[in-house]
Amino acid sequence: MRIIFHIDVNSAFLSWSALKQLEEQPGSVDLRTIPSAVGGDVLTRHGIITAKSIPAKKYGIKTGEPVVKALQKCPELVLVRSDFETYRRCSKAFIAILRSYTGQVEQVSIDEAFVDVTDLLPKGEKALVRKEAERLADRIRERVKTELGFTVNAGISENKLLAKMASDFAKPDRTHTLYPEEVPAKMWPLPIRDLFGCGQATAGKLIQMGITTIGEAARTDPAILKSVLGEKGGEYLYRSANGLGSDRVHTEQEEAKGYSNETTMPFDITEANYRKEMPPVLSHLAEKVAGRLARDGVYAKTVGVMVKTDDFRRRSRQRSLAQSTNGREEIKKEAAALMDELLLPPNGLFAEHTGIRLVGVSCTNLDHGEYRQMNLLEWQAENAERRKESERSKKLDEMMRKIREKHGENAVKRGDGL
Repeated sequence: MRIIFHIDVNSAFLSWSALKQLEEQPGSVDLRTIPSAVGGDVLTRHGIITAKSIPAKKYGIKTGEPVVKALQKCPELVLVRSDFETYRRCSKAFIAILRSYTGQVEQVSIDEAFVDVTDLLPKGEKALVRKEAERLADRIRERVKTELGFTVNAGISENKLLAKMASDFAKPDRTHTLYPEEVPAKMWPLPIRDLFGCGQATAGKLIQMGITTIGEAARTDPAILKSVLGEKGGEYLYRSANGLGSDRVHTEQEEAKGYSNETTMPFDITEANYRKEMPPVLSHLAEKVAGRLARDGVYAKTVGVMVKTDDFRRRSRQRSLAQSTNGREEIKKEAAALMDELLLPPNGLFAEHTGIRLVGVSCTNLDHGEYRQMNLLEWQAENAERRKESERSKKLDEMMRKIREKHGENAVKRGDGL
C-alpha cells in the first residue's frame, strides 16, 4: 500500500496575481475575496478566462470561456492581466517546499503535483498510518500558507486518480481523503462530469444513456461504455469510476523533447462557431508555448496542432519551418494555418460534421539556436561581444605579466572560470 498526495494550489493564477497586487498596493482589495478572473485583454474585455476566484465560480464562470460570456454572467467581474513571471516564481517556491520533504514529487502542471509520502510515514496499522498522513498533509498546507501566502488543497489516497479526485472536494485550504473503501460513499454520488478525465462531450453522451452519476457509470457493463465511448475511452471511464488508477509517481527530470499546451473546451467548437471561438484559444495556447520556449532559451523547427473530437478521436497536423523560432507571432500564425487545414472543408474534419472538444498547440524538433541563421544585426552584436571579450582577455594577460615581473612567476594564476 502506498500513500499518495495530490497537492493543488487553490485558484493558482488568480491567487498569485492577488499576492502580487497586495505586494505592490498594500491595503488594496484581495482579488481572492471578490468575483475576479485572470485572462483576456483587460482594456478591450475580450479573450478567454484562464483562472477565476472562488467567488467568481459561484456565478458559473468557467476557465476557457470567452470573457464576454463571463461578464454577462457577472458584470462586476474584476479582470487582471496574466503575469507569467510571477506565476513561475510562485510555482518554483511551491514545488521547492514539496521537495524539501521528499524527492518523490511529480509536478504535473505549474500549480499541482503528486507526492509519494509512503517512506515518510511510520510502519504499522493502516489506521495509524493514514492518520499520520493527514497530519503531514496539514503541515504542508500550513507551511505553504505561512511561507508563501497562498493556500493549497491536499488529496490523500492509495493511487493518483483518487488523490486527484479528493483534492477537488470542498475548497479552499482543505485536506480530504478518498481511499478505495470510501469511493461508494464519497465519489459515486457525484455527477458524472466531476469524474477526472470525463469531458463535457463524454458526460453529455452518458447522460443521454441515463448515466448521471459516477456510481451509475461504475455499475455499467464496460462493454456498453466501450460501444459508446470507444475501446480506450470506455475502459478508462469504467476503471476510473471504480477508483482504479496508477500509484506510480514519476520523478524523472528529462530534457524536454517538445513543448505543448492543450485545453478542454467548455463547449464543442463546430464549423458554425469556428471563426469566432477558435482564434482566441489558439492565440492563448501559442503564447503559453512560446513563453516556455523563450524562458528555457530553446527554439522549435516544427509547429503542430492537435484536436480531440467529440467521439474521442485525436487528430493532428504539423509543419517544419524554414528556421527554428520561439516567437509568439510566428507560432500563432503557423498554428492558425495548420488548424484551418485540419478542420475546414472540403478535406477537414468539419466535413464529417464533428465537434472539437479539446485543442492543443505543440512545438518540437528543438535546438538551442545553434542552427539559426542570424540576421545582420544579430551577427554584428555577437562579433562586438567577441571583440570585447578578446580585449578583456588581453588586458588581463598584461596585468598578470606586470605582477609576475614584480613579484615572481607564482604570484598570480588564472582561475578555472577565466
